Amino acid sequence: MSDSRIYADRDCVETGSGCSLKGKVIVLKESAREAGFGRQLYYCTGGNGANANALGKSVFLVNLKNGEFERCIRDHVLGVLKPELLPDEEKLQLSQIRPLGALPLENHEPQYSGYSFLEDGRYAAGVWLCNEKEAMEYVEMQKPYQHRIMLCDRNDFCVWEVRDGRQVHPNKEKYEGIQSAHRMNQPGGKNKLEQEEGGTAFSQGMSP
Repeated sequence: MSDSRIYADRDCVETGSGCSLKGKVIVLKESAREAGFGRQLYYCTGGNGANANALGKSVFLVNLKNGEFERCIRDHVLGVLKPELLPDEEKLQLSQIRPLGALPLENHEPQYSGYSFLEDGRYAAGVWLCNEKEAMEYVEMQKPYQHRIMLCDRNDFCVWEVRDGRQVHPNKEKYEGIQSAHRMNQPGGKNKLEQEEGGTAFSQGMSP
């Protein structure tokens, strides 16, 4: 492996064929280098080998060094990485991944942009999110790994913020209406995220 650190069983929250891999950062076995893998840390996007006790073997991955899509077999996988062990550079690459099943941007208008920040304030470019469902799924997929997550509307106002796994904006009392991460826009009006007033401007947001 090209990375200096070698990840082992002790670095995983789960190991073996009984753990589900989809939507998590996984660790490849050191022996996977023989199959051409130069590193151990990847984000799993699915595959018929990604489920617990899977009958298939294919596991689809995103390389957390360069963002490229790759494929391995289940036998190459050691386990699921402990979230607190994910290095900063890999966190930044992870922040660029849109939720699984996100709508294609070629024919769908994005409504939000998602950002994830390291503790030192660094962040990568935001990612486009087409609706409230995608926005909340972005938060959920990043939350175990990122220090701070922010969702902004098309005017670059912050409409949702999570720090260290806790929602800090809007506060739960003010925003009791949002309970589901999978509720779509309300008919005939703004969606629930945009109904929130008093958002904070984020000057480095993505331009429409």
